[in-house]
Amino acid sequence: MEIKDIRVQRSHKRVKTVSARLIQGVMHVSAPNTMPQERLHAVIQRLKKRIEKNTLRRRLNTETDLTVAAQNLNQKYFDGKLRVVSIAYSTNQNRKYGVCKVSTGEILISHRLSAMPDWVRDYVIVHELAHLIEPNHGKRFRALVKRYPLAERAKGFLIAKGFDEATDTPAAGPAEEAPISKVPARHSLGDGRGLE
Repeated sequence: MEIKDIRVQRSHKRVKTVSARLIQGVMHVSAPNTMPQERLHAVIQRLKKRIEKNTLRRRLNTETDLTVAAQNLNQKYFDGKLRVVSIAYSTNQNRKYGVCKVSTGEILISHRLSAMPDWVRDYVIVHELAHLIEPNHGKRFRALVKRYPLAERAKGFLIAKGFDEATDTPAAGPAEEAPISKVPARHSLGDGRGLE
């Protein structure tokens, strides 16, 4: 649902917090009387972005059943042997296309993939499914991903969209380096280093 209007109600009962909720396209904001207008404006913009992201995530996960796609890809490329507990779009993944929590079988897919062709989204799903068998990005892992016939084409598509396949981060300039994260049991598309 699109935010059509913002209504602010100031209250002397509120001391520090600002809250917002969306009702029929109108964002209702409750704020303290004492909060400066500039600060309130900044808080409202943050809350508006959060509401829009949550609305987008709910809409995408309602419109597209990633579970069916994952089940079909699991059956086709992994003989249906993988246990996927859940798969959903996430609006909090701006630097990664997909994340697999190997220990729980949960997969999150970036909302950015919803605007790309299905075969690219399917590649990312196959990539994350492969992590359920092989948690790193080694030779065995790459062989699992190559079962998907459009893997190389999808990688090229993602690179053409401005992301370096080796890091899944915006292409770095000469003085920049892609960050390395060391959180065990979370693996993501394209870090090229194994753990992510």
